[in-house]
Amino acid sequence: MADFYYRKRVADALLKDCLETAGAVLVQGPKWCGKTTTCEQQAASKVMLANPEVLAESKQMAQINMSGLLAGSSPRLFDEWQSLPVLWDSIRYEVDRRRGTGYFILTGSAVPVDPSQIQHTGTGRYAWLRMRPMSLWESGDSTGEVSLGSLFEQDGRIVSGQNSHTLDNIAHLICRGGWPDSLERSPKSALKTAYNYIDALAESDVSRVDETLRNPKRIRLLMRSVARLQGSQAPISVIRSDMLANDEQSLSEKTIASYINALEKLFVIEDMPAWSVNLRSKSAIRTSNTRYYVDPSIAVAALGITPQKLTKDLNTMGFLFETMCVRDLRVYADAIDAKVYHYRDKDELECDAVIELRDGSYGLVEVKLGGMDNIEAAQHSMLKLQKKINTDKAGEPRFRMVLTGVGNYAFTMPDGTHVVPIGCLKP
Repeated sequence: MADFYYRKRVADALLKDCLETAGAVLVQGPKWCGKTTTCEQQAASKVMLANPEVLAESKQMAQINMSGLLAGSSPRLFDEWQSLPVLWDSIRYEVDRRRGTGYFILTGSAVPVDPSQIQHTGTGRYAWLRMRPMSLWESGDSTGEVSLGSLFEQDGRIVSGQNSHTLDNIAHLICRGGWPDSLERSPKSALKTAYNYIDALAESDVSRVDETLRNPKRIRLLMRSVARLQGSQAPISVIRSDMLANDEQSLSEKTIASYINALEKLFVIEDMPAWSVNLRSKSAIRTSNTRYYVDPSIAVAALGITPQKLTKDLNTMGFLFETMCVRDLRVYADAIDAKVYHYRDKDELECDAVIELRDGSYGLVEVKLGGMDNIEAAQHSMLKLQKKINTDKAGEPRFRMVLTGVGNYAFTMPDGTHVVPIGCLKP
């Protein structure tokens, strides 16, 4: 079962492309998202530095005979390379010496503790690949009847598809998350994966990432506050105010910032940048990033929510559903060489996601759990934004899409706006 899902991963094709264009590939992402398994499938030899014995031997080898450590069939995989930062410059030099592509793969679940140990950026020698927990299409929970990439290719395209997900199904998918190991477990056991993930972060990982001892209780409290405020541009001061309600009076903004920075280094938090576009009016665009967890199940675990509780609190379910949609859109955007942004201006006009290709083509996406009233409100919001955009310079959007959770069908409205259940979408 797991092999079937891994064969469908978007990262498989992206890794292959990277190996064909660079001497070394750095694959980064949160723990448990499947980096090692994905990379092992394309590696010809490997050094598993997460194994303490292998790490100890490799550190000695690096001091005595680095060329011997790098020797091996290509591509040679160094898993959790950040445990041995000296590898970075040595591999860069080795790529220069050999000339060519596809020699090394490095995986990392954290930024190195001491970046000063790295002397060169790796530009021209390394390719970078970000992995995330699995999208619904990768986990087999989307029919894939609507392709994000195809929406850029043809104006006037009509979409169609059937969605079988109910509100209960969506709640389960939000709480289960996209962790590969959870797919092989019973529904009850799968829901515990994110709770185990939170435990590992609070008790160990957040302190180990930069060798700074941190209070597990405060980590959990911070993660709960971030969960409540994700999908917004809330500054550190607002997060602190939320935490103060739980009697953490001594926690400074500087300390909170260091905690958030640690979570970013672990790829647990991934901000969405603001979209920069030419407008017809003088509306000021909000430039702050929007903060999201890399997977909705992390927020679920931080808040202590169950699928049953979610279906009784549609407001909370709505913003957690948005997190799941952002995760999937990021995965699908990577597959078509696009980026995901958000838009918000001084008039409080918002767009949940703007998908932009390298050539500047873009599509507008609003996320709604369901309901025609909500869908129509999203439709009108995107049309209002479209009227603000200086299309002489930016061009017309290639598509407008309302991404939904429930609803029986994917369809196109008379004005060209697509309504697509997340259970019908693919790259």
